[in-house]
Amino acid sequence: MSKILSFSGRAVPLVGNDIDTDRIIPARFLRCVTFDGLGAQVFADDRTQLNGQHAFDQPQYQGATVLVVNRNFGCGSSREHAPQAIAKWGISAIIGESFAEIFFGNCVAMGIPCVTASPEVIQQLQERISANPQAAVTLNLDSLQVAIGDFSAPITMGEGPRSMFLSGTWDACGQLVAQASAIRDTAARLPYITWSRSPQAAAH
Repeated sequence: MSKILSFSGRAVPLVGNDIDTDRIIPARFLRCVTFDGLGAQVFADDRTQLNGQHAFDQPQYQGATVLVVNRNFGCGSSREHAPQAIAKWGISAIIGESFAEIFFGNCVAMGIPCVTASPEVIQQLQERISANPQAAVTLNLDSLQVAIGDFSAPITMGEGPRSMFLSGTWDACGQLVAQASAIRDTAARLPYITWSRSPQAAAH
């Protein structure tokens, strides 16, 4: 399992409160069998409406890996496709004023740290990114600080998810795979699992 202590990269500012999951990835794209290709459709309707002026279409933000948002980001229906689409576009960390609970949980399960900061800090970050899109934004989960250029400020994250990132235990599937041998050993000692493996017993 990989620990995530800090992350640094160019950022994209996305201004607006209550950006819901249907705006992040419209429902018509949920019929996909895998998440591959969802990155191209992230914010599809917003981007069409803004005719190339959406932050995700602007050339200066291409290749950005940090997303800076405002209040209640990811609200609405609990579709895992929303953080998957953002990740497939290239985002690996999100800084915002606040996040919808289920969206936040889905991001944690994917290894995408979502940290919060005050509205004033978010505004500063968004303005500085807009002024210099090439500047790197660094968020440190250990010291709980975000920095861009000569500006730094505190960030917050619940102690539970923060501990999961710092220890590398955010990846539940990875933990299961890593403990596969111990799981098999435990299963072998359970009489009801041993019994169910018998075709004769199963027939009864």
